[in-house]
Amino acid sequence: MLALIDEVLAKGVRLNKACDVIGLPVRTIQRWRNQLDDRRNGPKTSPPNRLSDAERKRIVAIATSPEFRDLSPKQIVPLLADQGTYTASESSYYRVLREECLLHHREVTAAPTPRPRATHTATGPNQVWSWDITYLLNPVRGRFYYLYMIIDVWSRKIVGWEVHEEERSENASALFRRTCETNGIDPRGLVFHSDNGSPMKGSTLLATLQALGVVPSFSRPRVSDDNPYSEALFRTMKYRPGYPSKPFPDLAAARGWVAGFVAWYNHEHLHSGIGFVTPADRHAGRDVAVLENRRKVYAKAAKRHPERWPKAPRQWERPDIVHLNPPSREAAQA
Repeated sequence: MLALIDEVLAKGVRLNKACDVIGLPVRTIQRWRNQLDDRRNGPKTSPPNRLSDAERKRIVAIATSPEFRDLSPKQIVPLLADQGTYTASESSYYRVLREECLLHHREVTAAPTPRPRATHTATGPNQVWSWDITYLLNPVRGRFYYLYMIIDVWSRKIVGWEVHEEERSENASALFRRTCETNGIDPRGLVFHSDNGSPMKGSTLLATLQALGVVPSFSRPRVSDDNPYSEALFRTMKYRPGYPSKPFPDLAAARGWVAGFVAWYNHEHLHSGIGFVTPADRHAGRDVAVLENRRKVYAKAAKRHPERWPKAPRQWERPDIVHLNPPSREAAQA
């Protein structure tokens, strides 16, 4: 492994980039260089409060006895305490039974199954869209305006938005159709990702997506960061200096402010995730020329004062592939 690392370092690759590819922290490589053998042996003594073999066997015998075999450890431990007996805590019962393969789902309903995260890859615009709904303050206490917003994952451009007084699947369906017409695209095969809110899973929107050949995609239940691009967009909107600190006086004012924000975000905001170009330039492909011009500027600066550039000038790289919820390193390696 160290030989491979030395080989790529000799070709100019940075150590942190190489470590990201092989899935190892930089500190591990540094430790390997200083000490080729890893002398971490773990604990050499057992903890003094460890259960003995006899105590473990007693826990198994009690849990599998006719009196307690239909009860969980949360029921067994209190009942034993009522009888004047203490063997171990509930967590110890669970740990011992798990190690003995004696924990199984025994309810009438099906056992819960882990739901994998929705993973998608975009290599160009109009391949993966993400959308969500957020609240805007209303003059009436307890009521809100609802901002529907669709963002292109690859370019980060806001391709569609609307503000309504209610949160309904019909509004989302109409917005999606208008967004496709405005952008002049055929949505067949497009991935449309959202969270698990009721408007997102409403029958009207799902019927529209099915009729248009769109692939609906949803976040995992109760997982807040499975729709990261829309969440990041809303944070940018609500934390920028111009966001109103008081409620919008009416629906027209809310729509007017959002229109100004969308124009700024798409055509002026230099987005850090796409090479510090505007989403509109990236969506239209103009970012290639912008980044190339920056490379020329940096190359000229390095040529004028090479002593100030101990390393190669910044390359202003263009991320050609964007992942929505990429798999973990362990899953990718598997």
